[in-house]
Amino acid sequence: KNLNKYFELARSKKPCVMFFDEIDALGAKRSDLRQSAGKNVINQFLAELDGIHANNEGILIIGATNTPWHLDPAFRRPGRFDRIIFVPPPDDNSKEAILKLKLEGKPQENIDFAKIAKKSKDFSGADLNAIIDIAVESILEEAMNTGVPQPITTSDLLSALKKHNPSTVEWFTTAKNYAMFANKSGLYDDILKYLK
Repeated sequence: KNLNKYFELARSKKPCVMFFDEIDALGAKRSDLRQSAGKNVINQFLAELDGIHANNEGILIIGATNTPWHLDPAFRRPGRFDRIIFVPPPDDNSKEAILKLKLEGKPQENIDFAKIAKKSKDFSGADLNAIIDIAVESILEEAMNTGVPQPITTSDLLSALKKHNPSTVEWFTTAKNYAMFANKSGLYDDILKYLK
């Protein structure tokens, strides 16, 4: 009912973009599901994507997932989520922009964003956010002892980098296996190109 309600709302607001984050939660492989309730949700989602009872013209439907291999193959048929776009971790320029954005409004002192970006190999945007949190926590702990909060510096962020491992490394290990051994349709070609 909820899926239908949101699709109907989107149809009433055309043109419209519908974005589903963690699409695998709604579109897992039906063969992996034990309960029929999950299968019913997937079947409803597929029916809504096809616009069986209504027209989806003017609606762009986008889904994001970290595990495309867990999506039911029916979601990748033409007219549904038929284009897969690999979004790699941010490059150095993007990491600098993310850091600047995340640190906006926070007290800071002469931060060398380029240096931090270069040292944060394989870090995602979420990983960069984590190192900022770690640096802030460290500064607050020190302020509890001294009574004087200090601004965030390059060295604070570099110290935080040493305390956090990039989350993308494990993902790429799994993705590489799928790309090498389950890539008959070429679905994971972009991942293989990126890894070269």
